[in-house]
Amino acid sequence: MKTVFDFLIKPLEKRNNNTKSIEDKQLIVNTEMQNHNYVSRIGVVLAVPSEYNGISVGDEVIVHHNVFRRYRDIRGKEKNSRSYYNDNMFLVSPDQIYGYKKNKKWIACKGYNFVKPIKENKMFSIDFEKPCIGILRYKDNDLLEVKEGDLVGFKPGMEYEFIIQGEKLYRVPSNQITIKYEYQGDEEEYNPSWAKSC
Repeated sequence: MKTVFDFLIKPLEKRNNNTKSIEDKQLIVNTEMQNHNYVSRIGVVLAVPSEYNGISVGDEVIVHHNVFRRYRDIRGKEKNSRSYYNDNMFLVSPDQIYGYKKNKKWIACKGYNFVKPIKENKMFSIDFEKPCIGILRYKDNDLLEVKEGDLVGFKPGMEYEFIIQGEKLYRVPSNQITIKYEYQGDEEEYNPSWAKSC
């Protein structure tokens, strides 16, 4: 099957990711449909647009949270997202894909980066992580002044949370990364325990 403009993808495992394994039991952590935090965001590519280079059939991709989402319309009727094609397959435009996995390595798509938060080290802070600062984990190749592993700052409200391989990362657009910091020696990555079980 060949598509013209959109990718054809399916969820990696299932459309929702609302269960946690605890020893030999499954715990359902969310039963409401409206909460986007429990929608799966990783899919597998079934077909690639005819004029596209980079992502191939079989690659895993990180997608927008509304791709696999189900919701209720204004009348309370349950519906699929506009990306739904049929039989657990979805048509996804290239701007809804933020990264892909090739040869067991994640690669950020053009215009996007993934930043790992760092722990807040102020004694009286109630926050677990420093706001608007983190370690660049996967980078947009067009972002020339920084490299993966650099400590970067970004504009507030521009980060969006993803769990990738048990690691909490923020997707940050390339044009929202504002500064490269020098390491002070006390920086420590922040990864909450709940992210490791995803």
